[in-house]
Amino acid sequence: MNLTEKEFVKFLSKFDEHPFDVKIGDKVSHIGKGEPEFKVIFHEIPSMKELLTSTSIALGEAYMDGKLEIEGDLYHALNMFLGQMGKFSTDKKALKKLIFSSLTKKNQQKEVSSHYDIGNDFYKMWLDETMSYSCGYFKHPEDTLYQAQVQKVERILKKLYLKEGMTLCDIGCGWGYLLIEAAKKYGIKGVGITLSKEQKKKFEERIKENHLESQLEVRLMDYRDLPESGLKFDRVVSVGMLEHVGRDNYELFMKCVKSIMNPGGLFLLHYISALQEHPGDAWVKKYIFPGGVIPSLREIIHIAGDHQFYTLDVESLRRHYNKTLLCWNQNFQKHKDEVREMFGERFVRMWELYLCACAATFMNGIIDLHQILFTNGVNNDLPMIRWY
Repeated sequence: MNLTEKEFVKFLSKFDEHPFDVKIGDKVSHIGKGEPEFKVIFHEIPSMKELLTSTSIALGEAYMDGKLEIEGDLYHALNMFLGQMGKFSTDKKALKKLIFSSLTKKNQQKEVSSHYDIGNDFYKMWLDETMSYSCGYFKHPEDTLYQAQVQKVERILKKLYLKEGMTLCDIGCGWGYLLIEAAKKYGIKGVGITLSKEQKKKFEERIKENHLESQLEVRLMDYRDLPESGLKFDRVVSVGMLEHVGRDNYELFMKCVKSIMNPGGLFLLHYISALQEHPGDAWVKKYIFPGGVIPSLREIIHIAGDHQFYTLDVESLRRHYNKTLLCWNQNFQKHKDEVREMFGERFVRMWELYLCACAATFMNGIIDLHQILFTNGVNNDLPMIRWY
């Protein structure tokens, strides 16, 4: 083993909470104490400069390029390793443009489109029949992904305490399942907004298929345009969209939500959260969610209070998201050949790394999932006990 390889193994040796083996050429090094949980095989090692600039990007790209292989289960290895992400190196100055990207409408439209407009055919392969791309709700360990997504939407709609004739806005409506269910089961009238042309197209098809043209519509719209829209709603929901807003715009987001709400209205915010205010992972920003930032629970609660949003309920679904991601990965593995044909091997490895790494970070508590229920000002007309 040469000097460069020894330096590389020394760098990895700080990640010793769970024992593992590192193989470089025909040399195997053991890190940690006890039997190895997994083995990492390097066909080519990243440079120390790459590792110190961004450990996440260096190791992530090595996996994507086939320079790094995991012997054994990828999720298990990541679950053992990523709990130590606090030891990763990130040169924020060198990665400034990547980590702190522009929050302009034009740039955020481009960032959202880069992920959600990959194509509806791609997402159909590994999402469930509802086309829900957010955390499910597993009432029972044996629930299917489809059951979990149906139960998630049912739970959200019950929290919103909907009644026939109410109006509901879904900010970041995805492919529209939540609004369709709300219209069918509660008789509401709703508007969904999205920045994804692919999602809008599919949602419009579903509205027609369900004969809901008189109740629902979907608009290609930035949340920042809501105050000038003239729209008003009894209820607002946003599922998995806040992560794209950016830390400097959280207050603006809450102001925009408030501008379209009737007094006493309910607002349910469902988003990936964190304990602290981190700028985000460099590899995820480069390859998966450009511009994505995970809000902390405390900063959202703080901002909400400043705008007279009263917090009724906070619920963590962290382990539900871990299981949701493992279900997605299971489905993705069944369609790898099709995905490879569409996008190539590097994309396949990138996407399975994304799904398994996210599942591991939820399991390790690096990130969480919270649903917060707010009222716009005081509402004394709701039941005094939980209705869900």
